[in-house]
Amino acid sequence: MPWIELSLNTTHEAIDWVCTLLAETIDINDINIIEYGEPNLPHPVDQDVAHPRWTFTIHLYLPYDTQSRARVEKIVNLLSPLHRTGLATEIQTTVVEERPTEADGLNSRVHRIGKRFIVLTPDAPYQSQTADEVTLRLKTTLSFGSGLHPVTILTLQLLERYIAPGMNVLDLGSGSGILSVAMAKLGANVLALDNDSMAVQATQDAVCRNGVEQQVKVMKGSLGCGSNLGHWMGGDTIDNVPTIQPRKAFDLIVANILARIHIALADDFQRALRQTDAHAGVLITSGFTADHEDNVDTALTEAGFKVVDCEQLDEWVGFAHRLV
Repeated sequence: MPWIELSLNTTHEAIDWVCTLLAETIDINDINIIEYGEPNLPHPVDQDVAHPRWTFTIHLYLPYDTQSRARVEKIVNLLSPLHRTGLATEIQTTVVEERPTEADGLNSRVHRIGKRFIVLTPDAPYQSQTADEVTLRLKTTLSFGSGLHPVTILTLQLLERYIAPGMNVLDLGSGSGILSVAMAKLGANVLALDNDSMAVQATQDAVCRNGVEQQVKVMKGSLGCGSNLGHWMGGDTIDNVPTIQPRKAFDLIVANILARIHIALADDFQRALRQTDAHAGVLITSGFTADHEDNVDTALTEAGFKVVDCEQLDEWVGFAHRLV
């Protein structure tokens, strides 16, 4: 059976946006994401091989039938804003006789982050190469938080420095669940909160898939005044979001959410972290670009924090603050 193959290049910043847009029109099993820098990669879909921004090549496969033209036009229209803004290349199309299978590498991704984390699709074959590697197997999904976006990478790099076994930690805005699973596999006990029901389901799936149910409690909810802020990504208002009161319960909080939410929750973060003689509470924040970092840091400083660490990838930043 012939297939239409659509190909485009995209960036670290845009990969999750591309996948989210495609979720409306194409099955995840018909998408292949290839990361540059791995061996034996095919040439990019355009001739701009040296373009420093292109990090991923995406191949989409549609059955070549009477509906294929309309489906291609819909996908091109969906992704055209990303092309116009320089976040993706123009879509190229060709007809192929066979669609690649999982044996050919379709949706079998191995993604290394930091010194220890290995992000894998559920059935990707992988043999650990060192004893301290931490594998994170995530359901093949088109949701934000897949491990490909810069803010997820930055957050994981910071977490591997600050998580210690036995910590009680909060993952605020758990999304796909990748951060909750990572912290649990580093030995922490995790409360995973999100105000979006789909994110809560995705987190629970990731927790079960990685066998860390005993260490991670997944809930729909928010911290302190976060319950009154509506959907953190904007748009629809979310009603009846349970509130977790900030009561010095956590050794570390990680929040990969928008800058305005960090600013609004600064005092709640301070009240939710506990400080002992041996350990000052740690807050890891990400989800925003460098043009917001001063506002976030100012709000956290006024709430009683001091910045102790920072990571940056392109325009995205992540911080670690401690209570003072």
